[in-house]
Amino acid sequence: MQATPLQALTDNYIWTMDGADDQLLVVDPGEAGPVIDAAERHGRAPAAILLTHHHHDHIGGVPALLERWPNLPVWAPRDERIPFATHRVGDGDTVQTGAWRFEVITVPGHTDSHIAFHGHGVLFSGDTLFSLGCGRLFEGSPAQMLQSLDRLAGLPPQTLVCCGHEYTRSNASFALAVEPGNADLRKRSEEVERMRAQHRPTLPSTLASELACNPFLRIDAPQVRASLAGRVTPDQRDDRVALFAALRAWKDGFAG
Repeated sequence: MQATPLQALTDNYIWTMDGADDQLLVVDPGEAGPVIDAAERHGRAPAAILLTHHHHDHIGGVPALLERWPNLPVWAPRDERIPFATHRVGDGDTVQTGAWRFEVITVPGHTDSHIAFHGHGVLFSGDTLFSLGCGRLFEGSPAQMLQSLDRLAGLPPQTLVCCGHEYTRSNASFALAVEPGNADLRKRSEEVERMRAQHRPTLPSTLASELACNPFLRIDAPQVRASLAGRVTPDQRDDRVALFAALRAWKDGFAG
């Protein structure tokens, strides 16, 4: 089953996945239009919606989709800020809908109730893991986000990372500032430049690529730690959470 990104809003991606009998799985529809257009263009109807978290740019299209297809199941985290969920799921639960089966992984950090879906060789990571980056800490702590990313890093390396935003180009600039000697990262950055010049999505990436290039998954890498040494106190230089917090704070203020 192939995951396909649909461009939405400014830089969001809605993800879709084909199933049997002209069915379509929809992930994080921030607006309805791209989903309706894709369904009509390919002669498919949405069969289910998966939601990773409550932010409007990931759920804003759901009411219009439910108006068009009233019986759609909506799988979402246990969060009352998503009022139209029909199935609430959390860590260790399984989503079984139509032809699809996903493991649910709770990944707090960006939001308290953020979840990810893993199945069919694909990770729908929402705003937790981006290509070459990670989400801002709007509700969670650095310790929570680090633990969430550590969990995702343990998935099979061939897993396709399908995240919620086209942030890869700006993330690459920061990653190169952190780890300028990383040859894999430099190669990925050059690939991203070519893709964006051709107006192509930089996603999905692979988890193997992220493990080799994404500084937020490389908090134990010597060059990442060396780059962070001046941003933590001497007694924090072996503290993974302190290092991660410093890395996220650096990214938050990074001008590019």
